[in-house]
Amino acid sequence: MARFVLIIAALLSLAVTAVSGFFILPWLKKLHYGQTIKEIGPTWHNKKQGTPMMGGLMFILGSTAAIAAAFTTLAVAEPDLLGGVQAQQNRTLLIAVLATFGFSFVGFVDDYLKVVHKQNLGLMARYKIVMQVVVTTAFLAGMQLNGSLSTALSLPIFGRLELGYWFYPLAYILIIGFVNAVNLTDGLDGLSSSVTFVAMLGYMTIATLLGYHTMGIFGAAIAGGCAGFLFWNFYPAKVFMGDTGSMFLGGAVATISFGIGHPELLFLLGIVYLAEAASVMIQVTYFKLTHGKRIFKMTPIHHHFEMCGWSEVKIDGVFSFVTLIGVVLGFVYIYLN
Repeated sequence: MARFVLIIAALLSLAVTAVSGFFILPWLKKLHYGQTIKEIGPTWHNKKQGTPMMGGLMFILGSTAAIAAAFTTLAVAEPDLLGGVQAQQNRTLLIAVLATFGFSFVGFVDDYLKVVHKQNLGLMARYKIVMQVVVTTAFLAGMQLNGSLSTALSLPIFGRLELGYWFYPLAYILIIGFVNAVNLTDGLDGLSSSVTFVAMLGYMTIATLLGYHTMGIFGAAIAGGCAGFLFWNFYPAKVFMGDTGSMFLGGAVATISFGIGHPELLFLLGIVYLAEAASVMIQVTYFKLTHGKRIFKMTPIHHHFEMCGWSEVKIDGVFSFVTLIGVVLGFVYIYLN
């Protein structure tokens, strides 16, 4: 039954996301919610000026509908899942989804300010971080009160490491870091959608294998939403997800990792996000230390490959394949534990 529900979640999310585009895209055009391209970006991106943004509303709608339908189906078919240990997992799903919406709201405020100001400068970085800290605090507090937050990490060779209070600063760094890393990955047509689709298939499978069926539903719904969004976002994109969508995906990636008790999986299934963020930090640090020299032609790193002559479709494919390798390594990691 659990596998059937996962299929329902994925397909329903895909269908609702894809179909919603026929209504949301004209609405965004009517409101003139167009993307303003950064002047420092690749010059050939200027042709994307005015492409509707906030398209992430499509997969937010699709995945939310899918989670509700799949959970209801599972609860009706197997009412025992509403009690006992599973009840705790159900609450974990609710906490994760609410936190994901919280991060999406931060992205929405950022997008809205960009639209109002007609430039690629939205919410100031310090205010964005403060809002993300608030959402992260609420998420961790909810998980703690629910009894579903483990402060230990199980690592191959080292075994189980109890971090105690040191876990919390690490959790803030991981959650906020990866939410923003997914946001950085959303720089090419279809890139964040395709990469997150592969990552979420991995999370869906691992969560189910570990017995976290409701978190598996979450992963399936997000994967289906990303697939449905690619209908509109694949090169050449008819709409961009905006920070509203990218931070929603970032929130989902981070909260699922913590929801299944393995935040360290972010380094494997989120290997592309990690590389995108690391490339920016390395570039900025090297630029300052060498007074203007660069390691990469442009960051985040997907722009480096773009400047090397790679097409957006090729970058999407290669980065998705790298994510698949990370997913396989994630399976190996879980097996070794």
